[in-house]
Amino acid sequence: MNDEARTNIGTPAPASESPAPEELRAQIERTRDELGKTVEALAAKTDIKARAKQKAAAVKEQAAEKATLVSDQIRTKTERAAHLVKEKTADPDPLFDRAGRAATAARANRTPLLVAAAGAALVVVLLVRRSRGRRR
Repeated sequence: MNDEARTNIGTPAPASESPAPEELRAQIERTRDELGKTVEALAAKTDIKARAKQKAAAVKEQAAEKATLVSDQIRTKTERAAHLVKEKTADPDPLFDRAGRAATAARANRTPLLVAAAGAALVVVLLVRRSRGRRR
């Protein structure tokens, strides 16, 4: 700003130099818009409740993203561990097949199995009686 502009502040310009009314209206409208935006920005800065809500929403979003990331990592590691355990252990299906066949054979041959069990029980009773007789 030059010295002449400073001394002429607030004094109307001569008619030949004054802007057209339309131009003045446009300047006023731009100034109002800028002033409105400035007031809105200042009001937003002083609205602590709204700023706290925005911050809480941002933190909540970050926490959700982090939880998703950690969940994916856990799922991946669990799948890897399960795969390793499966590789290291024997397949249980043959064991189940053998046990099933043994149970079926035992059911089909109950009589010989019961006779063998009774014979074993008789041998045990006789051995117990014999050992008691020697102690006396």
